[in-house]
Amino acid sequence: MRTENEIKYLMKAIDAFQKRLIVISPDFEILAANTPIAELTDREPVGNYCYELFNDRSSPCDNCAAREALADKRPSVCPKPGSLAQKGLMPCYYAYPIYNGEEIEAFVSMDFDIPTIDLLEEKLQRSNAFLEKLLQSAVDCVVAADMSGNIFLFNESAVDLFGYSLKEALSNLNVRDIYPGDGAYEVMKAMRGPSHGGKGRLITFHTNGLAKSGEQIPISLYASVIYEDGKEIASIGFFHDLRNRIKIRKELETTQVQLLQAEKMASLGKLAAGVAHQINNPLGGIILFAKLILEEYDLEDGVKNDIERILKDADRCRNIVKELLEFTRQTRHLMRPNDLNHALKRTLFLLESQALFQNIEIKEDLDENLPRANSDVQQMYHLFMNLILNAVQAMDGKGTLTLKTVAHPDKNHVQIEISDTGPGISEEALTQLFEPFFTTKEEGKGTGLGLSLAYNIVENHGGSISAENNPDQGAIFIIKLPIAHKKKQGEERGE
Repeated sequence: MRTENEIKYLMKAIDAFQKRLIVISPDFEILAANTPIAELTDREPVGNYCYELFNDRSSPCDNCAAREALADKRPSVCPKPGSLAQKGLMPCYYAYPIYNGEEIEAFVSMDFDIPTIDLLEEKLQRSNAFLEKLLQSAVDCVVAADMSGNIFLFNESAVDLFGYSLKEALSNLNVRDIYPGDGAYEVMKAMRGPSHGGKGRLITFHTNGLAKSGEQIPISLYASVIYEDGKEIASIGFFHDLRNRIKIRKELETTQVQLLQAEKMASLGKLAAGVAHQINNPLGGIILFAKLILEEYDLEDGVKNDIERILKDADRCRNIVKELLEFTRQTRHLMRPNDLNHALKRTLFLLESQALFQNIEIKEDLDENLPRANSDVQQMYHLFMNLILNAVQAMDGKGTLTLKTVAHPDKNHVQIEISDTGPGISEEALTQLFEPFFTTKEEGKGTGLGLSLAYNIVENHGGSISAENNPDQGAIFIIKLPIAHKKKQGEERGE
């Protein structure tokens, strides 16, 4: 039991409470009230109904906290409109039941100020806006959709990747449209299974996305199902474009192949050098004694023809040996800044009068401001002659030969392109094109050393050479050579 002193101070505390506080019966009759109630009405509150006294109504208010507390048998809060809302505060009714055993005997009803709903909504909107900016600025694509596939989140990276505008994505696009075939079904199936990160999650799932243009884009997908009360309500996915990664991987694989090829060529070069030196001596003897026989003996015409055939084939062997020695870097190079446009034109001048070029159309697209390249001009003649002849022979004497030079975008190299309109190069041949003794020509019509020599010349100059098929027709050889240092260019011009 409380003492009289306790009761006295409790009553003083209730009266000192600056908010309305009343006790009402289950039928809304006021049973007791604190002092601030007197400021709200000039009538005696006790014995009156609260809805009549405060709001001049004939029945309980629509947003009555006491009525809700009576229905729910638990405390209730109901906001009410008022001028305080303009200050960021909202006067609210708060009611809680007073029990007598298991029965509700009365209710305590009071009002107090809380932040307005508008203020709470503003904070929520700010929070949502920050989250949206976070997702919109993500490097990877972010796409979220409800369980029907209707997209409600499509960030800027997704716009760039898939090619749909934000308006298109949010109004007309279904998540199934950004996957080819049954891709969306496969993704949801994997997401609901345990194999890719657990139920409802998808980690590093490789699949294809489908752009508006129809292009299939390789992607790595991280996704999850969004649940509410254990029920699937949406899904969200983070799409990482794998095209650059795949491109880099292919470039690394190509570089690996080139390194292996370079090692193979170095080994073959050493072997070729040894073989060439060994062949030179007996070959010289064959040529010498064949000539002596022709000069010193009176031979029948048939015998003379046979010996001349021997000399012709021996001479052919000597040329092959010469190419082998060149291939193995047995000659001296004179490196200086050279005008490669001039080297190309001079090579053409020596070749275009040959019968092989009679039905060949020659197109020149030479950059007049092409920087000079530090090179051995004789080696350049040899390089260009090999590639031009190779292109003309591929066209079987009829077609278009195009020569193009340009400064490479990296500003450190010049680029020479020699293209033809022939049948192109098979995929198998592309991988072996620069290997020694590999040739696509008929037996006896090629040594298989021409492109190997070209590769070797370019490599010795610190450059690179590659071959590919033109999209329309024919093949193109692309040579990149480092430009000469400015000082060296000046010295060459006598500056």
